[in-house]
Amino acid sequence: MAETKPEAGGGGGSAGIAGSADGTNNTDSITANTDGTTAAASNDGGGSALMFKPNERILCFHGPLLYEAKVVKAELRDGTDPDAPEPGPHYFVHYKGWKQTWDEWVDESRALAFNEENLARQKALRQAALQASKKKAIVVPARHAPRPDSETESTQQRSRKRLRESSVEKAREERDDAGAASGAAAAPPKGPDIKIPIPNALKAQLVDDWERVTKDKLLVPLPRTPTVAAMLEQYQEHRRSAKDKRRASRRDDDEIVDEIVDGLKVYFDKALGNILLYRFERYQYKQIRERHPDLAPSAIYGSEHLLRLFVQLPALIAHTNMDDEAVALLKEHLGDILKYMHRFAKSLFADEYENASPAYVAVSKAS
Repeated sequence: MAETKPEAGGGGGSAGIAGSADGTNNTDSITANTDGTTAAASNDGGGSALMFKPNERILCFHGPLLYEAKVVKAELRDGTDPDAPEPGPHYFVHYKGWKQTWDEWVDESRALAFNEENLARQKALRQAALQASKKKAIVVPARHAPRPDSETESTQQRSRKRLRESSVEKAREERDDAGAASGAAAAPPKGPDIKIPIPNALKAQLVDDWERVTKDKLLVPLPRTPTVAAMLEQYQEHRRSAKDKRRASRRDDDEIVDEIVDGLKVYFDKALGNILLYRFERYQYKQIRERHPDLAPSAIYGSEHLLRLFVQLPALIAHTNMDDEAVALLKEHLGDILKYMHRFAKSLFADEYENASPAYVAVSKAS
C-alpha cells in the first residue's frame, strides 16, 4: 500500500484538533469541484466521496452532544498539508444559533444526516448528559484520599482535585427536551480551550490508519494486543520505573498519572461508538460487542483508536469545568502519553490490517 505521509515540519501542531482547526488549505494540493466543494489531489484516483454539500443542514457532534449545523464548505483532504494533516472528507460548519467564532472544520465522523433517526439520537444523548450531570459523574476517579497529616495542599494536589471535579458528561442544558428534538439552537460550550501537540510520526500513523480503513477497506484486527487498557497500564509502569524520578515528588506524580489514565479510559469507552469509528468499521464494532458484551471498548480496541481520541479530546474537554491550572496539568500529561506512544509505536500499532470478507463489505455498504 502506498503510504501518504504528512510533510515534515510543523512539530508541536495539533492533528486536526476539533474546535481549533484553522481551515488553512495547501492550494497546491486542492482542486475545486463544480459544486463548490474541494478535493485533495490523489495519485491513485481513489478517495472517499463527500456525503454533504455546502448549505446542507446536518447534525454535528461537538463534544459528546449533537447540534444542528449548516455545511459552509466541504473538501476531501489527502493528508499532505501540514496545517490540516488529518485525511478524508472534512466540512466547515456553522452551528445554528452560535456565533461565527465557533465555526470549525470537522471530519466526517462528527457529521450526521439531518433525519428523524439522528434527531432521536440527539435527544437521547442530551437526556443522558443531563442525567449524568445530575448524578455528578466523575471524569477522573480519585484512587487516593488526601494524607491526614498534610496541613496545606500543594499546587499539584489542588490541580488534581479540580481534575476529579470535572465531569465526563458535563454539558450545559440550555434548551429543553422539545427544543433538542426539534433541532433548536443551543448555546456553545463555555469550557476550556486546549490544544494537544501530536508528534509528526503519529500524524503519519493517523493518515495510514485512515487510508487502510476507508480506501483499502481493511480492518484493525480485534481484540488488539495490547489493548488500550493494557497500553495505559504499561505507560503507568514505565513512569514508575523511570530512574530520573525524584523520590520526594513520586507519590503525588503517580497519583496524578493514575487519575488521568483512569479518566482517559472513561473518555475512550464513552466516545468509541459515537465518534471514533469510520463508517466501514461500524459493522465490526457491532460484531465485537455481540461477542464480548461484558468487555469495555478499552479492553478490546488498541492504540489505533486511542490515537483518534486525542484528535477529538479538545472538543470533549470543552464540555468540562476544569480551570486553566488543571487544563495545563492535563495537557502536560496527555503530551507525555503521546510521547510514549511515539517511542514504542512499533509494539503498539498493528503492522498489518485484516481483509474484510465479501459478506462484511456487502453488509457494511448496506448499513
